[in-house]
Amino acid sequence: QFRRSPESSGDVRVRRLAGGRGEQQLPRTLPRQSRLPHNGVDYAGHKPTGRFSNGKNAADFLAEKVGVASPSPYLSLVSNKSNGSFPTTGVSFASGGAGIFNSTDKLFKQTIPLTKQVEYYSIVQKDLVNKIGSAAAQDHLSRSIFAIVIGSNDIFGYYQSGSDLPKKYTPQQYVDSMVLTVKDALKKMHDFGARKYVIAGITAVGCCPSQRNRNASGECNEEANYCSAKYNDGLRSMLRGLKSELNGFAYTYLDIYSVFTRFIQSPSTYGFTEIKAACCGLGNLKAQVPCVPVATYCSNRPDHLFWDLYHPTEAAAGIVVNTLFDGS
Repeated sequence: QFRRSPESSGDVRVRRLAGGRGEQQLPRTLPRQSRLPHNGVDYAGHKPTGRFSNGKNAADFLAEKVGVASPSPYLSLVSNKSNGSFPTTGVSFASGGAGIFNSTDKLFKQTIPLTKQVEYYSIVQKDLVNKIGSAAAQDHLSRSIFAIVIGSNDIFGYYQSGSDLPKKYTPQQYVDSMVLTVKDALKKMHDFGARKYVIAGITAVGCCPSQRNRNASGECNEEANYCSAKYNDGLRSMLRGLKSELNGFAYTYLDIYSVFTRFIQSPSTYGFTEIKAACCGLGNLKAQVPCVPVATYCSNRPDHLFWDLYHPTEAAAGIVVNTLFDGS
């Protein structure tokens, strides 16, 4: 379980959830699907916000739990910065569709991979040092929470049609490389003052509509789930090692895989009546066409586990955070 530490303040995030916010505004690229209707239909204002969700996502609910507002996206702050510094209350480096590997979004090249997100964080850290001094900046960052939720898109990339990755790497080799890349990122963040983390494992990605749609039976892609579980095992082991290796390194691991597995095994317990099909999309399981303006979306959104072919509904995201945070 994750509970707020009474001394925690600030909130700088490097994160990407299967239902992640992904609100970075990338110049000179095609509009991202997360900024198209019908995303945001249940969010304040009923307009797309960059979240792959009908409303709030897990990052929003986590921010509420620790008592801070959802932080503004880094690129938006860069483009609108007038006073020469970033806010000290939090920055989001999340990017919808991003992965651990730089090559995960090689097709569209519209996302910010983990390594670039960490680079952006280093810029904010230096800005904070210039603003309040080195000692005060380190004290502030040491009491901040760094939320990291990333990796699902790398698994999707391994199993997508036409991928040559299975020819190059076994599933174990692939997830080992993912874990090593995350470890390198965490060590760089530690060099720039990060100390306290909320780090999520990967969910059972093989049970999302996009993966079920690949099976004639509509059942989960167990190979993808196996790969996700192996990554989570490696991630937990790596984090235990870093706790001994890095001074002041502290973390809470979020076992999202187990929570989603419970949703799927006992949906009525959590108020779900539809765990296979997406709410928004077209075709079989509404997973053959993503949630774009020509798609249709359901009216009973709280009953659905998935909003689109990859991402959970606002209802599911809220239950995930409540379960992990409160054990309820």
